[in-house]
Amino acid sequence: MLYQLLDKVDRLAGLPRASAHCDVPCGIYDTGPALIAAVSVVRLMDIMNEKDGSGENPASLANLYARNALRKEEEAEKVKQEIRVIWGDYFKAPLIEKYPDIHNLVHSIMQKASACKQEVHREDALELVELVNRFAEIFWESKSVETVRRTCPYPPAIEVVYPIPAA
Repeated sequence: MLYQLLDKVDRLAGLPRASAHCDVPCGIYDTGPALIAAVSVVRLMDIMNEKDGSGENPASLANLYARNALRKEEEAEKVKQEIRVIWGDYFKAPLIEKYPDIHNLVHSIMQKASACKQEVHREDALELVELVNRFAEIFWESKSVETVRRTCPYPPAIEVVYPIPAA
């Protein structure tokens, strides 16, 4: 009821109507945080899988596994959140028509990120990175920005998509 009253007052006063369609200001979406999170999932799994337990203090080893498992789950969830926001806010009808497989790709990312939260299979994490790479390529193409795949300069040194800045 209050909204309706204020709406009438606004219309009578001739105030312009404002609307927003994005969680963040338009034009600043970036797939970089999702890619960093996906690469982090691989790295955290690597750290967990590198330790065989021999000669390790059991409490220190348990601490290492617990901390890395928690961070792995947080990073996988971050992938889901970053992709969900771009997909939900940026990909509107014209882009969905241009990239009709975007829904399936996003669903695959969600499923693979969940698998990475549940287990420590490096192949799942590598597939997650590849899915996010494909999403990044589509995203940047939709903005007419060229991309390049390069090996990231930190462990686990895997290939990720980078936008090429305009000259």
